[in-house]
Amino acid sequence: MNTYGAAEDSTFVRTYTLTRGRTKPRHLLGLDTVLDIGPGRLGPGQAEECEEILALCREHRRSVTELAGRLGRPVTAAKILVSDLLDAHALIISVSDAYTASDAGADERPTTHLLTALAAGLKRKFPDAIPYRQAG
Repeated sequence: MNTYGAAEDSTFVRTYTLTRGRTKPRHLLGLDTVLDIGPGRLGPGQAEECEEILALCREHRRSVTELAGRLGRPVTAAKILVSDLLDAHALIISVSDAYTASDAGADERPTTHLLTALAAGLKRKFPDAIPYRQAG
């Protein structure tokens, strides 16, 4: 095996252990979901990347894609870590600027980002709710 293959295998194994073998996040997160610091704390046994995510979000709000890029990890791995931090309330989905109209005549429908954040919040608050089929 060449050196490149060994490095690639090492990265794969590290990502697998980083996510504790999980392949899907618990929360519905888009690539453009913006995250901010929450009131919770980092739990014991969390990956060091979780601390890096919190440090980055303390500087200013970050998207899932930006966090994955800054960590040098696949987006799915970043989503799994972000889900852990959302569960611990160490991160929150930022919706402060997602629904603002610039003038009275503007289209006042909620943005996709706001609706995604609302859905994630409702799923977190009511995890045992019965899902309904999507319309359309």
